[in-house]
Amino acid sequence: MFLPILLGFLLGVALCLTFGTVFFALIQNSVDNGFRSGMKIVFGVITGDILFVLAALLGTAFIPKVQGFENIMAAVGVVFLIAMGLVNILKGTPRLAYPKTRFGNFVYYFTTGFFLNALNPVNFVAWVAIVAYIRSHLHYTDAQQYGFMISALVGVFATESALAYYANRLKRLFTPRVVLIFNRVTGVVFLIGAVNIAYTRLLEPLSKAMNW
Repeated sequence: MFLPILLGFLLGVALCLTFGTVFFALIQNSVDNGFRSGMKIVFGVITGDILFVLAALLGTAFIPKVQGFENIMAAVGVVFLIAMGLVNILKGTPRLAYPKTRFGNFVYYFTTGFFLNALNPVNFVAWVAIVAYIRSHLHYTDAQQYGFMISALVGVFATESALAYYANRLKRLFTPRVVLIFNRVTGVVFLIGAVNIAYTRLLEPLSKAMNW
């Protein structure tokens, strides 16, 4: 049982270091607004991952079948990422009107992390592929599967928490010029993510359906 737990934890760490949209959003917000804001994003991200893992382990039979649901989610994700990308590129260092109340502040950052994670269909596909692999190739028992996936989630949470902490600790290194460059790079990453989702989840299936 020790090996599945260790491998799951290492996988969780590796998933956080792929330099995707969540990574850049977490670093940016931790630098701009402090460790606590970063942790609120982490809680949103990990909540989405928990839902994905549960769906992957238990199957998707309990999810209502809605025609075109995946395409709708993909389209929403594309719009969300494009908006985030343009804000970072055009404004350089965004100065958003964050909610003043503690609850409103938590909801803002939590939902940002949750939607950045949940609206990218690739994340769900990745968790499903991982579960399929440990079942069919590694032949893990049910207990080993749950141990592996829980430790993977722990790895994700621990790594993202560390990223938020050290990003804020290194805040003094982020001069206005560095912040401007970093925010624009973050915006480009968001736009690349939007293009990738639009092509793989919307345009490519449409092209095949229409025999283009």
